[in-house]
Amino acid sequence: MAKANKTNAARLLDQMKIAYELIPYEVDESDLGAQHIAEQLGQPIERLFKTLVLRGDRTGLFVCVIPGAGEVDIKKAAKVTGNKKVEMVHVRELLPLTGYIRGGCSPIGMKKPLPTWFHQSVMDYDTVYCSAGQRGLQFRISPADLVSAARGTLADLTA
Repeated sequence: MAKANKTNAARLLDQMKIAYELIPYEVDESDLGAQHIAEQLGQPIERLFKTLVLRGDRTGLFVCVIPGAGEVDIKKAAKVTGNKKVEMVHVRELLPLTGYIRGGCSPIGMKKPLPTWFHQSVMDYDTVYCSAGQRGLQFRISPADLVSAARGTLADLTA
């Protein structure tokens, strides 16, 4: 496979002097799910974290980064972010709001920084995987560095 091009997210990590590894994988347009990516990487799904963008009725846009097999718990997400109601941002809004497309949304380097919450299980591993900002490319990174780079907060976010 060809050497991966640096993404904006990777350049930001470079500027912060944060160590990471870019890991390319084969994209299947019919299956953008985390399980497919975990299989491509030969990693347990628990170490793969997906980036979801939500909108709260009080705070506006925010990000939840959760384990690949998990589902965000809307009630928990609302509570930790100070909202009464939250909903997922529609997939067609993703690119104009974040600069990223579905399957390539990274918690690092969005168009403008959004409040970001990480599921607390991210800290259970020495390294984790998350999107490097485009389909077909993941970061392998220390969870503490990932949370720090995204200015994230740990919380229980899944059902």
